Amino acid sequence: MSELIVKPSAAPGEQGELMNITPQSAGWEYVGFRVVHLEPGEQLKQNTGENEVCLVLLSGRADVHTQKDKWSSIGQRMSVFEKIPPFSVYVPNDDFYHIEAVTALDIAICSAPGQGQHQARLIAPDAVGVEQRGYGNLERQIHNILPETAPADSLLVVEVFTPSGHWSSYPPHKHDQDALPNESLLEETYYFRVEPEQGFAIQRVYTDDRSLDETLVIRNGEAVLVPRGYHPVSAPPGYEVYYLNVMAGPTRIWKFHNDPDHAWIMTKPAEETAKA
Repeated sequence: MSELIVKPSAAPGEQGELMNITPQSAGWEYVGFRVVHLEPGEQLKQNTGENEVCLVLLSGRADVHTQKDKWSSIGQRMSVFEKIPPFSVYVPNDDFYHIEAVTALDIAICSAPGQGQHQARLIAPDAVGVEQRGYGNLERQIHNILPETAPADSLLVVEVFTPSGHWSSYPPHKHDQDALPNESLLEETYYFRVEPEQGFAIQRVYTDDRSLDETLVIRNGEAVLVPRGYHPVSAPPGYEVYYLNVMAGPTRIWKFHNDPDHAWIMTKPAEETAKA
């Protein structure tokens, strides 16, 4: 198995943990990512320490409180494939979060270095930007949970729904150079769900010099590390693919560079319109 793929535990471990990616385990500096499953009444309490955190309710409802705030019975979708925006909670560093499951709950815990510049807050579904991106079989649905326009110190969080037979993160793009204003350096995790769950997704991760060049088969519940390089995703016919992206780096801005071999694809709609 590729070292870029992180598999979930077969069953929830201590405090419901299914997956735990740390900067140390990933071999990078900024992004941490956990997935936790809790049954009704089960609880998780964690200090944020030096990190800010975004709690994304993948499915189910929960009570969540921090040092100063409490939100009761948040959450509305029972599956990510309902395709409605999630409830999320932003928690700054030097704080804590206490989660109690109201229903069966799957929650993603996204983390990156914090500077204590922001207050804990609820990110309700109506605060999530929803957009359709791409055209034809490149079209996909985007939920901007924690974009660069929203308050945070390091974290960028977005979820993407790729329909059956479509591609996303496409044309292939990268953000592995600290070369602003043209490109930002951002580590990234992809956390996948597949519907029906016996399906799979395909992701290629590669660099210009091909020192990294892997084509990955990803199953439901697995994650992919993208330390550098281009990273397009494909959903095979018959299967819808969801992924949650977490990004962070030295500067909180998403500036990407398309693979020059494939950048022409973005000009196709205009060319076709001109011919019509």
